[in-house]
Parts: sequence; C-alpha cells; structure tokens
Amino acid sequence: MSNTRKYVIFNTSELNTIDFDQVLITSADTIQTTADGTKTYVKYNGDMPSSVASLTTKEGPYTHDEILIILAGSEWYVNVPN
Repeated sequence: MSNTRKYVIFNTSELNTIDFDQVLITSADTIQTTADGTKTYVKYNGDMPSSVASLTTKEGPYTHDEILIILAGSEWYVNVPN
C-alpha cells in the first residue's frame, strides 16, 4: 500500500459528484456506508482528486491508520444477522 493513500468521508447525498476514475473505488455500487446510510468514503493516492476536493461535506483527509479507527466505530458498524 502506498504511504500517500488518503481517505475522505462525505455525505452520500454527494456520491453522484464523484468521478470514479479519480479514486480507488470502482463505482457507487461498491461503497461502504455508515449504519444509517448517510455517509460514505473514498480513497485515493497522492493529491486530492478534483471531484473529492469539490465535496462540500468532506471530512479528512485521513491516513490508513486513522480511517481504520473511524470505521471500527459504532457509526460504521452494521450488525449482520446470522
């Protein structure tokens, strides 16, 4: 993994503004969201892509270690029934 990889969290209402050619997520169908479905994130290497920079609800950027801590929180946890 590149040491330049960064992560940005944002509201899912802005998902349609992401250019998936600029980020390391293939499409809106492959994103992870918060348990309530209101937030998601994208990852990228190097400089922040223009479609990510233009987000108005963005949080971050976060490092890999930082995003792992955030995603382990209860906001992102979804209990999947057996």
